Amino acid sequence: MAGELQQFLILGAALFCVGLYGTLAKRNTIAVLMCIELMLNGVNVSFVGFNRYLQPPAAAAGALFAGQIFALFVIAVAAAEAALGLAIVIAVYRLRHTVQMDEIDMLRG
Repeated sequence: MAGELQQFLILGAALFCVGLYGTLAKRNTIAVLMCIELMLNGVNVSFVGFNRYLQPPAAAAGALFAGQIFALFVIAVAAAEAALGLAIVIAVYRLRHTVQMDEIDMLRG
């Protein structure tokens, strides 16, 4: 059983690390948003893996699906983040005609 949990955690950590690398290395704003989504999906895999393999034997009915419920909340937050992020990217593109992160300096005084 511990080996199967380890596989979930390795997959979750790999997704998170790929997303973190992409977030830090990419210059395109849309690619950075996609990498943040990848990081959140890595966390979701870990939540579901922990819920599946580390459940107490006499768990309450609500605790049976706690990992999946947390994953659904993370998915909802990720959807809101994607919608808001893309709206900001579109607004900046209309103003500056670029989506490169290093060329966006509108907040500088």
